[in-house]
Amino acid sequence: MLISVQALRALAAWAVVCHHFMQIFFDFEARGPLGQWFIDKGAVGVDVFFVISGLVIFLSTQDKALRPGQFLLYRLFRIVPAYWLYTLLMALLVVFAQPLLPDQTLDWSHLLLSLLFIPTQNPGGYGIYPTLNVGWTLNYEMLFYLLFAWALLFRLQVRLLVVAALLFAVCQAWTGFGWISEFYRSDIVYEFLLGIGIGMLYRRGWIGAGLWLPLAGIVVALLAIYHLAPAPRLLNWGVPSAILVMSCMALERYVERNRLLKLLGDCSYSVYLMHVLVLSAGGFIARRYGINPYLMFIVCALAIGVGSWLSYEWVEKRSYRWLKARIDREPLAEPVENLSRQKY
Repeated sequence: MLISVQALRALAAWAVVCHHFMQIFFDFEARGPLGQWFIDKGAVGVDVFFVISGLVIFLSTQDKALRPGQFLLYRLFRIVPAYWLYTLLMALLVVFAQPLLPDQTLDWSHLLLSLLFIPTQNPGGYGIYPTLNVGWTLNYEMLFYLLFAWALLFRLQVRLLVVAALLFAVCQAWTGFGWISEFYRSDIVYEFLLGIGIGMLYRRGWIGAGLWLPLAGIVVALLAIYHLAPAPRLLNWGVPSAILVMSCMALERYVERNRLLKLLGDCSYSVYLMHVLVLSAGGFIARRYGINPYLMFIVCALAIGVGSWLSYEWVEKRSYRWLKARIDREPLAEPVENLSRQKY
C-alpha cells in the first residue's frame, strides 16, 4: 500500500475522532473556528475512507486469481475480529457502566444484527446504527465487498462497470421495491466507485509524480469541503475526497520511506473502532471531576494512539494471519507489508 494513502487514511481517522470529541464533550456546540470545522466537516473522514477502500480493494486484487468466496473470506478475516471485539466491549459498557454511555441502550436482538452487519434501528431511538455506532460504515463496506466479489468473475477492465451496475441495482431498484433496507439508498455508496476509478487510472500510469499540482489539488479539495454542504454527499464530499486521494498518491515519492506514516495508517482501523469508547470514558471523567476538556482530549488521544497500536499488533494482525493460514495452509508469518495491502 502506498505510504501517502496510509497517511491520508490516518488523517481521515483522526478527523472523525475530533468530530466525535466535539459531540461527546461539547454536544456539538462550537468552541472556536477549529471546533466548528470539526463539527461541520470532521465526518468527511468517512468519505475519504470509502474512496480509499475502493482503491485498495481494486489494486490488491488486480493481479490475483481470487475466487469470490475466497475474497469474501479474506475480507471477513480482516474486518470482523476487531469489529466484534469492540462491539462486545461497547455492549459490556452499556450493561455494566451505563453512566459512561447514558444515551445507549442494549437490545440483544439488535446486538446480534449488529454483529452480522445487518442495518436496523438502534434501540436508543436515534437512527439506523449498530451497537458500536461507528460500525454503520462497515455495513456499507460489507455490501461493497459482496458486490465486488461478483465483479471478480469478470475481466479487470470492466469491474468498475459491473460494481456500478450492481450498486445501482441494489441501492436504487431493490430499496425502491422494499427488498433491502432504505439505509443503502444513500449516495455515499458510490464513493467506492471513485476509488476503483482512481485505481484504474493509477494502474495505467495516469497519476504521475509531482509537487505543486498535487499540493494545489489538496488545497482545492479542502476548500471545496469547507465551503460545500455535505449533501449531495457523492458530489460535495466524495469528489473532493477523490481529489485528495489522487493528490496524495502523486506525492508518494516524498513519503515513501516514512515508517511513522505507515504505522499510523496501519493503526487507523483500530483508531476508528475504539475511539468512541475511549472518548466516552474521557468525557465522563472530565465532567465528573471538572477536568479541562482539551486536557482530557490529549489523554484520550494518547490512549487511542497506544491502544490502536496494540490492537493492530495483537488483534488485527494476529487474527488475520491465523484465520488466513487456516484456509491457505500457509505459514503464519506472512510479511507485514502483505497485510497492509488488506487494510480497511
